[in-house]
Amino acid sequence: MKVASLMILGSLCAINVAPQTVTEVSVLNSPQPMEARSRFAMLDDVRLLANGLLQLGQSLREFVHKTKGQINDIFQKLNIFDRSFYQLSVVTSEIKEEEEKLKETTTFLKTNNEEIRNLSLEINSKINSILQERSNLQSKVGSLEEKLKDLSQSMMPLEQLQEITTLKDVIDSQEKTIKDLLMSVREQHEQLNSQKIKIKSLEEKLNYDPFQETAEKTSDSSPEAPELLEYLTSNSTESTMDTNDFPTDCSEVFNRGQRNSGVYPIKPNQSEPFNVYCDISSDGAATVIQRRVDGSVDFDQNWDKYELGFGNLEKEFWLGLAKIYSIARQGDYILNIQLEDWKEEKRSIEYLFTLDGPTSHYTIHLTHLSGNLPDAMSNHTGMMFSTKDKDNDNHEDSNCARNYSGGWWFNACGDTNLNGRYTCMRSRSRSLRRKGIYWRPGRGSTYTLKFTKISIRRSS
Repeated sequence: MKVASLMILGSLCAINVAPQTVTEVSVLNSPQPMEARSRFAMLDDVRLLANGLLQLGQSLREFVHKTKGQINDIFQKLNIFDRSFYQLSVVTSEIKEEEEKLKETTTFLKTNNEEIRNLSLEINSKINSILQERSNLQSKVGSLEEKLKDLSQSMMPLEQLQEITTLKDVIDSQEKTIKDLLMSVREQHEQLNSQKIKIKSLEEKLNYDPFQETAEKTSDSSPEAPELLEYLTSNSTESTMDTNDFPTDCSEVFNRGQRNSGVYPIKPNQSEPFNVYCDISSDGAATVIQRRVDGSVDFDQNWDKYELGFGNLEKEFWLGLAKIYSIARQGDYILNIQLEDWKEEKRSIEYLFTLDGPTSHYTIHLTHLSGNLPDAMSNHTGMMFSTKDKDNDNHEDSNCARNYSGGWWFNACGDTNLNGRYTCMRSRSRSLRRKGIYWRPGRGSTYTLKFTKISIRRSS
């Protein structure tokens, strides 16, 4: 800029001086036209050069301002990146701490599991010894009864009467002890099941994704075995109960006179007996196959769990694909879905329902019947069941069960998933909403859910 200013000043001086010089020359000497023209040509060049330098200076000034703005934007982005990186570091540290806590909890649970298992073995050995003593006492009582028959016509000695009375008291106390031990065994069995499920759930979380949320709750996987054992022991004292006497489904439970909803044992055709929850009303009964109420059970399970069933029949549970199939193959059934959102608005929908067997991965077939809930399941008809470890959906590029959580009859992911992660109210996180329990028909709005219940009943 200084050079350009000096050149401009020089040109102005040249302009002021030039006329005087020309006048003097014209007076002293004869005029020289060619020299005057060359001087004017040089002046034009200087002007052009000055204009060029001015334009160049203006361009450099604009370029400097533009460069400063770009540098400021870069610094702002770097500051945002630094803050994001710091937040990510904090979250990573928290997740590592949770992972360490999970590892410690897993170690503690494994230790408790071993102690409970040893205790259970000890109790079983005591029960066996008590049963042996009981059989010995019963044999002694039998021999005494034979003696009593032989001495029925004669007076019985006082010593024998006292011995019989003592033996009866001993037998009564032994029976009471046996009952108490059986109760303890059942409690230990339930604790073992709970410990195993918790340990397995923690191991899956550690092995599958260490950055996955760790605040999910777990629950008992299969309380049906002790319940069914209790039912059998209470209904068969000295003789075994014929399993063919069990009802085939909850409709038959209703036909046999039961009028209270609850857990009942059933035995569908060509199946082993198992417990179900019967939802009984004045008109009939339906078999509940799924229920979500409070998030106490983790529904992000593998294929084996979804096939066999998990949860608590009194609270949250999934009955199991094999059990649902054994019921549904007996005839025509109606699938009823009841939902409640966080505004306590209740809706329901019904479908004519059939289910294929395990060789077809439990393919579902639905025909919409009625209800005040928008239809979100009709485009799922003909779909196989999918879990995070067995991908049977129609989405070629991803696993819907792994991305959306839980097992379901996924088509191409998005319409509905009633076995997703239980989230309170509507989460602001898009990833959590995608993995939650939702009912989204077509391209409509998401119907976030607080309560779900799926049941099947015979078609009248």
